[in-house]
Amino acid sequence: MLGPPRLRGFAAQVLRGQAQVTFLPSALAGAVFCLALTAAGWEYGLYALAGTAVGTATARLLGVDRERVASGLEGFNACLTALCCAVLLGARHPSTALLALAGCVVVTVVTAAVVHLLGTWRLPSLTLPFCLVAGAVTIAAPGFRRVWHHGDGLAALPGPASGTTAVRPAELARGFFADFAQIFLMPQWYVGALLLLGLLLADRRAAGVACLGSAAGIATAWALGTPAARIADGTSGYNSVLVALALCGVFLPVRTATLAYALLGAGTATAVGPAVSALFAPSGGHTFTWPFVLTTLVFLAAAKSFPRLAGSPGQA
Repeated sequence: MLGPPRLRGFAAQVLRGQAQVTFLPSALAGAVFCLALTAAGWEYGLYALAGTAVGTATARLLGVDRERVASGLEGFNACLTALCCAVLLGARHPSTALLALAGCVVVTVVTAAVVHLLGTWRLPSLTLPFCLVAGAVTIAAPGFRRVWHHGDGLAALPGPASGTTAVRPAELARGFFADFAQIFLMPQWYVGALLLLGLLLADRRAAGVACLGSAAGIATAWALGTPAARIADGTSGYNSVLVALALCGVFLPVRTATLAYALLGAGTATAVGPAVSALFAPSGGHTFTWPFVLTTLVFLAAAKSFPRLAGSPGQA
């Protein structure tokens, strides 16, 4: 039987798993993240916490390396997978809860496969397992009547951007915070503000890099003529936050050169976003964190050829 110390240890692993969405092995940050998601709706906080717990427990049962489990690296993809189901399929349907449970188990298996395959090139798995499982779920869901509750499917031909490109100061402020919220598939700016608070409490340097990444994403989106509505709701900039964090301080050392490299990557991810959206639109898929994954893997692979950037990569 699990005694109180083991329960406390498992709870810490779960909270670290939530924080690892932004590369932080911090139970404190995970607790603040949980509160932030609950502010968007109690069901989202519950799905995120339960999903992370299921992913972590599955990894423990399958005998995954204890260090990975303890640091939360086996929980964050499950956290995002559960949230994806709640947001896109409807959080209050029993079928959604069951599908989220199964998805969190499956994404743990997919994580092991991706870690093994990318480990050959000494590259991290990032949120690739989440993208693969969530993409499969959302594309397939309209084909199952007990799972899909929204009428018509999401498949559509991509079209050109529309709407004004003039961004007002209030929209810039909302977009800055919404960039953090959209990492967890939430659109509310105040959720992003709470998530940023969690980053600040856990690691001020990481919070600073994340803020610069958001600013780089917003600047790139504005320069390229992204509609103001997409900047304000955070859908054009959330990948840039993750890329900046990954390339400056997580997988590459903190240096002036790597910060510049990270901001270049942040801008690149913003530009890649619409391409990924157009690619998945005909099948009804979503962008999720594909721009972050693709940009980060390319930039990390390239960094091995740049002596001024190379450092000891982390694990994720």
